[in-house]
Amino acid sequence: MDRFRMLFQYFQSNSESVMNGICGLLALASVKIYTSFDFSCPCLPQYNMAYGLGIMFVPPIILFLCGLILNRQSLVMLEEWRRPPGHRKKDPAVIRYMCSSILQRAMVAPVVWIIVTLLDGKCLICAFSGSVDPEKFVGFANMSTGQVQQLLAKVPCKDEELMRNSTSRKAVSRYLRCCSQALGWSILLILIIAAFLARWLRPCFSQATLLQARHWSNYIDMEQKVFEETCCEHSRLFAHKCILHFFESMRQEIKLHSFSLPREGEGDEGEEDLLRGITDQDQVNKLLKTWYYEKPPLDVSQAQQR
Repeated sequence: MDRFRMLFQYFQSNSESVMNGICGLLALASVKIYTSFDFSCPCLPQYNMAYGLGIMFVPPIILFLCGLILNRQSLVMLEEWRRPPGHRKKDPAVIRYMCSSILQRAMVAPVVWIIVTLLDGKCLICAFSGSVDPEKFVGFANMSTGQVQQLLAKVPCKDEELMRNSTSRKAVSRYLRCCSQALGWSILLILIIAAFLARWLRPCFSQATLLQARHWSNYIDMEQKVFEETCCEHSRLFAHKCILHFFESMRQEIKLHSFSLPREGEGDEGEEDLLRGITDQDQVNKLLKTWYYEKPPLDVSQAQQR
């Protein structure tokens, strides 16, 4: 049990590193899923584009939502955005910083999936084989428009008897694969350049504002964790007191069965201090409501004076 508690505390204290690891695992999982996926284009004019684009963009949406769900800060950011101001004003810069950090991590796996599919080329060949200009390729002359569309739709299916040894199919497939790979490498290059510029141009802007946003975003996350831990500790002690009170009220019935009860005052002094005088359900509900609607100001000078 102590090992699980230590592991949980490690995850809490290193949540940013853990989230980076989870994003990396999602990216690796996206590559593994795609490589093990049996891609089978329907080779029908009315379904090719829907199937190809669906394989290219639906899994990234799922991976993006998984990245948001697994990121604990997404819930913290939404709570901070939606909470009533109370005695503490909301800082839009902190919310923007948290939102940017969450989106950057959640976009890693979807971007990896899209780049891998473009470099592989199968999805784009399936989706746009019917959209190429047949006049650019030999072998489609003296055919009606319907026949051309049927042949172009069968380009991704190299096992088709009609298209197995067709040079036109190979030419269209090679052309679309080159376009797909060029698009994939271009997107990868743009992302690398954007990351490089963001990395090296950041010191040119106000570092004080960035440090403040980073500090208070970490504080909001840590405050939520400490509040939940304190609530759990108070709940445990409150439940302990309620159960002792119940058994104390049942003392006469328990004596008939020869059970022994601890005295009511044994070990209660420390628990009373931790209960902070909150000893009934209405007080707990009022405390939680006050915490939500009237967040206290970030000033500990009064507590230090006390």
